[in-house]
Amino acid sequence: MNTDRPLDGIRSIKAKLGLLVAASIVAASLVSVIGDRAGVPGWFTLPVTIAAALGVTQWLSRGMTSPLREMTAAASRMATGDYSRRVTATSADEVGVLADALNTMAADLAGADQQRRQLVATVSHELRTPLAAQQALLENLVDGVVRPDDAVLRTALAQAERLGTLVGDLLDLSRVDGGRTPLALAAVDVRALVDGAVAEAGVSRRGTVHVVDVPDDLIVTADAARLEQVLANLLDNAARHSPSGGRVTVSAGPDGPDRWWLVVADEGSGIPPEHVHRIFDRFGSGDDAGGGTGIGLAIASWVCELHGGSLAAVSPPTGQVGARLRAVLPRSPVSTQAYAVERPTDGAVPTRVPGQTTTEAPAETPAETPAETATETATPTGGPTEETTVPAPVPAAAGPDPAATTGGPGAAPGHTAYAPVPVGAPKPVIDSIFGDLWPETGLAPQVRLLLVCLGVGVLSAVVLPYRGIGVALFGVLVVGGVVLWRTARRHSARWTVLSSILCVSLASLCVLRAAEWLTVVAVMLGVVVLTTALTDAKGLLSLCAGLASWPLAAVRGLPLLGRTMSATSRIHVVWPIVRTAAISLVALVVFGGLFASGDAVFGSWAQALVPHFAWDGLTFRFFVGFVMGGALLAAGYVALNPPRVERVTLPQGRPVERPWEWVVPVGLVVALFVAFVVAQAAALFGGHDYVQRTTGLTYAEYVHQGFGQLTAATVLTLATVALAVRKAPRSTARDRLVLRVALGALCGLTLVVVASALHRMDLYQQAYGFTLLRVLVDGFELWLGLLVVLVLVAGVRLSGWWLPRAALVSAAAFVLVGGLANPEAWVAQRNIDRYQATGMLDGSYLRTLGPDATPTIVSGLPRELSACIDLPSAIAVRAEREDLLSWNLGRSREAGLDVAPLTQQEASRCPELMSSVSTR
Repeated sequence: MNTDRPLDGIRSIKAKLGLLVAASIVAASLVSVIGDRAGVPGWFTLPVTIAAALGVTQWLSRGMTSPLREMTAAASRMATGDYSRRVTATSADEVGVLADALNTMAADLAGADQQRRQLVATVSHELRTPLAAQQALLENLVDGVVRPDDAVLRTALAQAERLGTLVGDLLDLSRVDGGRTPLALAAVDVRALVDGAVAEAGVSRRGTVHVVDVPDDLIVTADAARLEQVLANLLDNAARHSPSGGRVTVSAGPDGPDRWWLVVADEGSGIPPEHVHRIFDRFGSGDDAGGGTGIGLAIASWVCELHGGSLAAVSPPTGQVGARLRAVLPRSPVSTQAYAVERPTDGAVPTRVPGQTTTEAPAETPAETPAETATETATPTGGPTEETTVPAPVPAAAGPDPAATTGGPGAAPGHTAYAPVPVGAPKPVIDSIFGDLWPETGLAPQVRLLLVCLGVGVLSAVVLPYRGIGVALFGVLVVGGVVLWRTARRHSARWTVLSSILCVSLASLCVLRAAEWLTVVAVMLGVVVLTTALTDAKGLLSLCAGLASWPLAAVRGLPLLGRTMSATSRIHVVWPIVRTAAISLVALVVFGGLFASGDAVFGSWAQALVPHFAWDGLTFRFFVGFVMGGALLAAGYVALNPPRVERVTLPQGRPVERPWEWVVPVGLVVALFVAFVVAQAAALFGGHDYVQRTTGLTYAEYVHQGFGQLTAATVLTLATVALAVRKAPRSTARDRLVLRVALGALCGLTLVVVASALHRMDLYQQAYGFTLLRVLVDGFELWLGLLVVLVLVAGVRLSGWWLPRAALVSAAAFVLVGGLANPEAWVAQRNIDRYQATGMLDGSYLRTLGPDATPTIVSGLPRELSACIDLPSAIAVRAEREDLLSWNLGRSREAGLDVAPLTQQEASRCPELMSSVSTR
């Protein structure tokens, strides 16, 4: 099984998706059950469950979508003319089949492009010779060297006819790679054919002398036009590589009853031995000084092979110099004889197989060659050559060419198989999900950050579980804050400095106060402040986007995490240490367990040395460490690569054209607020009798009934102000004045509503007692009133960009002031004051308060009453779990109290005593 792409062997994408979903559900369910059995809280289990499901999904989906992204990149490169890209496809499903088809198409297009460029080079070569001959003849006519008699004109006509024939013949050359070219066979007089070719070659003014040695009775069956093509190319090549005044000999003769031969020899320097085996290749290599494209001899060899013969270079006789090219052809070729092609595997032109024939043409398949610069070299028969370069199209973006290998596993002989090559760093799918809102550029692997977060996770797993809120939690939070401070890009900004001070102050409440709910509120608010500092968010929506970026970083940072994990594998000492430690731990547990269970003495030693960890405890510690380390790692990614939260804004509001369109609705709301204020004044001055006579409710029921509605009205007022600011025109001074007056009146009346709500809650608490929830609601209403005041200030200035941050700072200040004021002790003191004034006390509620309230209760109530609240036993239970890492000021003050437990006689009187003071 391939662990990198575990689902490659499955042939259906539907089956893969089904297995992916099923495996993710199983992993999530398994982690959830383990956490539940171990007693792990749900808010610890949930992130680990999600991480497990995402991890299984990420592992199983490897290779499922990457070919699609590679195909998109390859198609884009094909549009620019670059056909060298190949898609890595190892799966057997529909995506893999599509990737193979795209690779085949790319290879076909590359081959077709290569053939097109080869054809251009071939045409330019083949047309040059008759054009040069015609030019020489016309120059001779103009200069008066020759007279325009019938023989000369017939020569010019023959050259023109040859040009026309060459155009058709060169188009037929594209069929070479297809596998078959037909021959127009007829009886040919070899001597006449040679004389005509020599006559055409003689007008080219190359300064060579042609000698013909061909018997008059040599009659063969052949394609005369193609043999003329062979002779023209051989004579032109010999003339170009012969010295001035040199002799070119053309000879022919029978070779047994079924074959005949043709030889063209020159007196040049000959063919270099290292080039003999490549002189008939298209773009063959040779001496570059003589000119030519290197296609003439390739075409001549092709024509000979079409006839079922061959063309080869032979050594000159002893004592002679120059090159000798000898063609051996059958006297009567088969009409269906074809040109066989062995497909190349290295990007070269097809390799001819001399003499091979077929009765049916194979299917045309373009050569599978990568796009590259084609260089044609006419191989000399002696002397210099001519080189013509046809540049390949330059791709829009450079990238590595795929390495081609032949005869891979399962490949047919002669088939070109492309090695898997990444397609120019395809864009990860996560980048396309987040887009320009959260790009990632230039981030190197963060091995150090990963190891530090792992260390914080291990530290949290060791010191946090089974301890109360105290020094350990504060230390972990401070260490995490230091890591983020060192990682953040904006740690020198003023807002970042202020946010850091606020975060440390909020975190200190877990040492100063023992109330868990207060620590939760402080930590949650600290998270909002922290994400605002990391992302530099200013607006309300950007603050929300910054807060959402922390959990989303667990997904956005996966590519960086993958690169970091790969980087750790290149650090040779890391994984050996991890493997060694894991193997050693397994060996220690297995053999130590066997020896400890097999020998009582060894078992007693092991029990004394090794702490006892229950399975549930280890599971709980793992969950805690995973959540704390993972949360810090996600926050570290936000610090390294903060999202562009400033782009998360509402569309620009379009003001209404007529001011009354917004003034009328806001005016109605203001009128309703005025009517409410009048009703409140009537109830306040009318007293209990007026309220009961008008509504049928007692005053206590009246004030309790409307508190929630007034709080909702305050929140809706802030939303109304925000909407009015977006729609109200502000182009003139009159528009701005109307806006200030209308919204100022609305905010002022809202402050009256806030005061009414606080007054109602105070009356309700006086009647029914004080609780933490009621105090928190009071604090929330006060904070809303402060927001209304800030909105008033922004309305006067007509600038409110600072409002979101000011609201956040004020919220943190409220929590800090409330935490330092010890809300549980304050609530306990208010209940004690009420007991002293009325004799009524809710003892069951005081029992629910934490250690922060215990000193107040002990000092404010009689001993027998405070003892009946069961304080001594609660203090004893909490003291048993205290150590240095769980130290907390609230619990420390509680532990310092000297509260003796009740005697049996005193305890028997508690029910009667508590009943006498209970709230009615």
